[in-house]
Amino acid sequence: MDMPYSVSAHWPGDFDETGLRAWAENLRGQLAGRRISVGLVFMTPRFFPHAAQVLEILRVHAQIPLLAGCSSASLISGASEIEDNAGLALGLYALPGGELTAFHFTETDVEQAGDADFWPARSGVSAGETNGWLVFADPFHLDGEQWLASWNRAYAPLPVVGGLASGDYSEQRTQVYLNGDVFEEGGVAIAISGGVKILGVISQGCTPIGETWTLTRVEQNLIHQIGNRPAFDVLSETFERLSAEEKQNLPGNLHVGLVVNEYQEDFHRGDFLIRNLLGVDPRSGAIAVGAIPRAGQTLQFQRRDAAAAAEDMRAVLADAREKLAGATVYGGCLCSCNGRGRGLFGQPDHDAHTIQEQFGPFGLAGFFCNGEIGPVGQSNFLHGYTAALALFVKKD
Repeated sequence: MDMPYSVSAHWPGDFDETGLRAWAENLRGQLAGRRISVGLVFMTPRFFPHAAQVLEILRVHAQIPLLAGCSSASLISGASEIEDNAGLALGLYALPGGELTAFHFTETDVEQAGDADFWPARSGVSAGETNGWLVFADPFHLDGEQWLASWNRAYAPLPVVGGLASGDYSEQRTQVYLNGDVFEEGGVAIAISGGVKILGVISQGCTPIGETWTLTRVEQNLIHQIGNRPAFDVLSETFERLSAEEKQNLPGNLHVGLVVNEYQEDFHRGDFLIRNLLGVDPRSGAIAVGAIPRAGQTLQFQRRDAAAAAEDMRAVLADAREKLAGATVYGGCLCSCNGRGRGLFGQPDHDAHTIQEQFGPFGLAGFFCNGEIGPVGQSNFLHGYTAALALFVKKD
């Protein structure tokens, strides 16, 4: 049997220095013969007082040269999603030929990031020197939209995959980790370079309904006309063409999909950026969406529910398998919205189990997010109700 390139495990207990040492050494032993390139750790808020000690134990006893991660109320390990009293999760990854560079950034950096040269100078990594990024960030003290806009100016179309930490909501407190340091603001970014690339598999949890349309009159986040007709009329017509069962399940689950790259002959589910439908005005014919669309952009209405999310996850994983065409997948990191899990699917482990079925068995570690980061087309976006999977893949 071939030695795995990655392993992951879940520690369900409280802080226990002796126990954690043995646990880390045991997990390291499962990769005997392979050199660990990076470890990813995710901890629940009950570990906040001991986070620095935990990081040091893991670094020393699992022999991790680069350790990063963040806090979350719910964790992912292997084929399991641990949503209650989660403890901590650790993934160890051997990435042959990979070169990894990590740094911590802050809101001050974001405010100073005026041009495309800022982030390469700040990180020491140019766009030509990396294959993509893995990022974990605090949602309470960092403007994620502003950060990602400036990051795209510097690095797009390179993929950025990751998520916004969760933690103690009452105090709006989270943690992000880099090696032995614990930060309660900012983010941690890891450049994946050399002989390893990162593939972002983004499941936004929707399935398209009706036809694709061209936006013909927009104003900020208001869509007035679609195909030179009142937007509300097009929406109503789309609804009326659904089956009785689809109509019954649609209220509260209707969204819009906006094509990011118009320079294509046809559009598929991975080409759409999913955003909320915020409201409608039958009198004016306008609809409000959670984005700033533009005239000429292609739109398709979308349904989000458990069945649609399951269908979308299977579809994007199948598409990823086809793109990889037998390439070696070393492991993965899953950043899943805290609105998914049992609350959406009515059963545990849906996303993690589906990923292992398609790509496993391999080391998969991750967490439930306050927002997910991932590419659509040639740019990277913040998402909601999304599963953002980073696959570490052997570069051709």
